[in-house]
Amino acid sequence: MTDSAGRRYLAIAEGLLARLASDTWPSIDAAATLLADAIATGHTVHAFGSGHSHMLAEELFYRAGGLVCVRPLLFEGLMLHASAPLSTSLERLPGLAQALLEDHPMVPGDVLLIASNSGSNAVTVDLARLAQDRGVHTIAITSLGHATSPLTRARGGPRLHEIAEVVIDNGGVVGDAAVDIDGLATRVAPTSTVVGAAIVNALVAETVERLVARDVIPKIYASSNVAGGDAANQRFTRPSGTP
Repeated sequence: MTDSAGRRYLAIAEGLLARLASDTWPSIDAAATLLADAIATGHTVHAFGSGHSHMLAEELFYRAGGLVCVRPLLFEGLMLHASAPLSTSLERLPGLAQALLEDHPMVPGDVLLIASNSGSNAVTVDLARLAQDRGVHTIAITSLGHATSPLTRARGGPRLHEIAEVVIDNGGVVGDAAVDIDGLATRVAPTSTVVGAAIVNALVAETVERLVARDVIPKIYASSNVAGGDAANQRFTRPSGTP
């Protein structure tokens, strides 16, 4: 089939990726400026997401061609492998962000990148607000279409895009799943992960280019699966082998 569901998904994803270089570019540009300024002054880039969005924090961390100065905030309870329903409950829990931040210190001048497709859960909104109270710059990756839709799940208070310093819209539809299939009432195939991964890697590339233009050479991980990769990365890890 020339118009099969898989091909339709790829066409949708291609359009969303192309949009990043046009409509969304001013936000990516602003985010890269925050990141370059922070790294040039010796600060740390923190990355966070709950549920499937935690994959974007991992995408930035200990990655071939990635920045060494990234510290992901990864809390197992907010991932899905142990208990998906528990993860959903915890991301809505007021007060959890405060506990996470106390366990993962940030200092003024650092940058926190938060990925949340809906931008509605307490942990992401509270973390952004608490980080900003500490003088940390915040970058949100979210779906403005979802966050501002009357169909989104109701919650009191602001959403992530109303708090973050820079907001990057992933262009996703309400509910994230993007493909309709005849005979099925529910859409399939979400786009937030593929677009989010493109956003964070575009940010890395843009940030590094700007740093090099300033004669600031950032530390970058090599692939551990090429000759000399292990030795190159060992310079950036502690004796235990962790970054």
